[in-house]
Amino acid sequence: MRIKKAFGFLLFGLLVFQTVAQSEFEKYGPYGAQVFTDIKTASADEKKVFKLDLSYQNLDAKSLSKIQNFSNLQVLRLRNNNITGYPDNMDKLVNLMYFSSYNNALSRFLPRPQAYRSLHYLELQHCKIDSIPESIAYLSLLSSFHFGNTDDTLKLPTTFRFMKKLKDLSFENCILDSFPKPLFQVSTLQFLYLSNTNTKALSSHFERLPDLEVLVIENNPLENIPFSIYKAQKLRVLSLRGNQLKRLPDSISQLEHLSVLDLRGNPIPPEELEKIRLLLPGCEVKF
Repeated sequence: MRIKKAFGFLLFGLLVFQTVAQSEFEKYGPYGAQVFTDIKTASADEKKVFKLDLSYQNLDAKSLSKIQNFSNLQVLRLRNNNITGYPDNMDKLVNLMYFSSYNNALSRFLPRPQAYRSLHYLELQHCKIDSIPESIAYLSLLSSFHFGNTDDTLKLPTTFRFMKKLKDLSFENCILDSFPKPLFQVSTLQFLYLSNTNTKALSSHFERLPDLEVLVIENNPLENIPFSIYKAQKLRVLSLRGNQLKRLPDSISQLEHLSVLDLRGNPIPPEELEKIRLLLPGCEVKF
């Protein structure tokens, strides 16, 4: 039973991240609402457009500007559209709950974040954004924020701590501060994912993350795990693959709900691995 449970959490922690964008796209918007996939068809009855997926369509300025007319739009996905900016007057889309842009050369964050009071899910991937503004805190209902693949230094705001609905936060393939303090101040977080982000140190204030269940810190130059990690008492999945760890603190044994610990790709000596197994007898340790 314990093995099955551990396997379940491994799937949740390490595989769900790859499919969450699709499931979230389906989640938002009125039940059974039509997904419009081109501007021309959607423009025939603008008031009935709640979900719009314009993936893999080249959008010129004229087509892009028409999106502002869909006043009831709740879900908008843009992928590989060869655009460098947002739709004109995008802040008119006050009902927007889901917005995703993938592989578009956007160079700035959402215009006027205070306009999107209904936004729950935000994804910005393969863009040219180099900073997230303090005004992100206006997105008071945001529960999921996925950002990455900029290959550039990214400046984080200190206002993350004011986002009281944020549960799912991920950054990948971008250069953060070597100690991304703002990310460890979001007390509502359940899922935190940092992959290839130049993360060299973690916060020692894990008591600030009372609801954290999945922590993924992968492919970073991380050499130490704070003793205080035991304070994240709800932690179930901990993936530390591809770091520079040689040992873990003994306090790891106090994580009573930990079911999966992934240590693959770290220079941990065999005797230390054996010690970790003894400290976590009910946990699946991968090395």
